[in-house]
Amino acid sequence: MPKEEITQKEAICLLINFIMGSTLIVGIGTNAKNDAWLASLFGILMAIPAIIIYSRILQLFPGANLYDIVNLLFGKYLGSVVTILYIWYSFHLGALVVRDFGEFLNTITMPETPMLVPMFSLIIICIFAVRLGIEVISRTSAYFFPIMLFIIIIVQLLSISKMDFEYIFPILYYGLSPIIKEGFSAFAFPFAETVIFLGVLGSLQPKKSPYKVYFTGVLVAGIILTFIVLRNIFVLGNQLSNFYFPSHVAISRIHIGDFLQRMEVTVAFIFVVGVFIKVSLCLLLTCKGIAKLFHLNDYRSITMQTGILMVYLAYILYDNIVDMHFWTFYVYKYYAFPFQVILPLIIFITAEFKKRKTPKEYNKSSV
Repeated sequence: MPKEEITQKEAICLLINFIMGSTLIVGIGTNAKNDAWLASLFGILMAIPAIIIYSRILQLFPGANLYDIVNLLFGKYLGSVVTILYIWYSFHLGALVVRDFGEFLNTITMPETPMLVPMFSLIIICIFAVRLGIEVISRTSAYFFPIMLFIIIIVQLLSISKMDFEYIFPILYYGLSPIIKEGFSAFAFPFAETVIFLGVLGSLQPKKSPYKVYFTGVLVAGIILTFIVLRNIFVLGNQLSNFYFPSHVAISRIHIGDFLQRMEVTVAFIFVVGVFIKVSLCLLLTCKGIAKLFHLNDYRSITMQTGILMVYLAYILYDNIVDMHFWTFYVYKYYAFPFQVILPLIIFITAEFKKRKTPKEYNKSSV
C-alpha cells in the first residue's frame, strides 16, 4: 500500500480543527468564572513542554507513526502493551467527542430525536472519511478552516454590541487556585489531546518540521479559543459556569434588528466540522493500532466495525448531560494524564537513549 503524505499546511489546519473540535461548544476554564481566559492561557503554557516532547519523538523517527515507534523502542511484547493503551485512549476519546456531539444536538436543537440518530449519522461520515485516508481528511480540514475562521471573526464582531467589558473585572478575585486547576483542565482538554498526532504526523511530507506543525497549530488554536472565552465572559459574565454550552448561549443573544437573528446556527456548523475532524482522526488511529497489533494488511477493513463500537461506547458513557459535564471538567484531566504525559515522557527518554537507531526498516511495514 503506498504511503500517504500530507503537506505542512494541511497538517497545521488539521491540528487546529482537532483542538477546536468539541472545545468550541463545551468551552474551557468555565469554573474560573471571569478568569477563564487566564486559565486558557495557562493551559497553553502547560502544553508547550508536552508538544516539544511530541515533536522531538517524531523528529527522531521521521516517517514512522506512534505504533511503529513503540514497537521499535520497547520490542514486541512491551510495545504491544503500549499499543493497546493508545488504541483504547484514541477509541475512548473518539467516543467522548461523539457523545459531546449527541448531547449538544439532543439538548439544544433536537430534544425529541433519540440521541443515537445524530451520533450514528456522524460516525458513518467519519467511517467513509477514514476509509478514504488521512490525505482526504487533511485536505477537507484545510478547505474548511478558512470558512470556520471567517465565521468566528464575523460572530466575534457581531457580539460586540452585547458585550459588557466590565465583566472581566475584578481579575484574580478568586485567587490563583481556580486558574491553575482550570488551566490544568484546559491542558488535558484539548491541548494535550494532540498526543493523537503522534499517530498522524508520520504521514507528514519528508523534511517538514513537526515542531512547526505543533507550535503553529497549538498557538493559533489557543489564541482563537482564548478570544472565544473572552467573548463569552464579556457577554455572560460570572454566569459562564452555569451553562453547559456557553458559546451557544452567548451567540444566541446576538440580535441585529429584525433581520439578523439565530446566529447560534453558525456555532453548530463550526462545531460539526471540528467534531468530524476529531472523531475521524481518533477512529483512524484506533484502526491503525488494531491493524498493527493483529498484523492486518489494511486498517480500512475494520473501520466499519470499530466505528459502530465507538458509537455504542459513546451511547453508554453517561446517564445524562450532568455526568458528561462532571467527567469533562473534573475527572478527565486525571484520567488522560498517563496517556498525554507519562507514556510520551517514557517514549521520549527511551528514544533519546536509542536515538542512533532509525526506524527506516519499520517504515516498510507501517500500516
